[in-house]
Amino acid sequence: QLQASGGGLVQAGGSLRLSCVASEFTFSRAVAAWFRQAPGKEREFVAAVRWADTTTYEDSVKGRFTISRDNAKNAVFLQMNSLKSEDTAVYYCAASKTIITSNLRQPSAYNYWGQGTQVTVSS
Repeated sequence: QLQASGGGLVQAGGSLRLSCVASEFTFSRAVAAWFRQAPGKEREFVAAVRWADTTTYEDSVKGRFTISRDNAKNAVFLQMNSLKSEDTAVYYCAASKTIITSNLRQPSAYNYWGQGTQVTVSS
C-alpha cells in the first residue's frame, strides 16, 4: 500500500528526494515516517511527521533532512541534503494510524511499510 521511490547513487554533499505514495491509505490521517537499514545493521528511525505536521528527526540527520507531507497527492517526502557516506542504506517509508508519540522511533509500532529504496552515497 506504500510505494517508495527516489533513491539512487549520489556523491557526498549531494541531495536526493525520496517519495512515498500511498494507495488504499490516507496519509493525512496517520503518522508517517522514514526508516533506513544499512547492511548488517538494524533498521533505524530517520524522521516522522505527525498530525498538525509536527516533525521529529534522528539526531544525525537534523538540519540536513526534511520530512514533509502532501495531502493532495497522498504522499510523504524526505528531502536529503548534504548527504554523507554514512547515510548509505535502504530507506523505507512507514505509516501508522494508531501509534503513540513515545513509540515514534520503534519500527514495530508501524503497520504499513513500503518496499524500500536504495540510497548510496559515494565519498
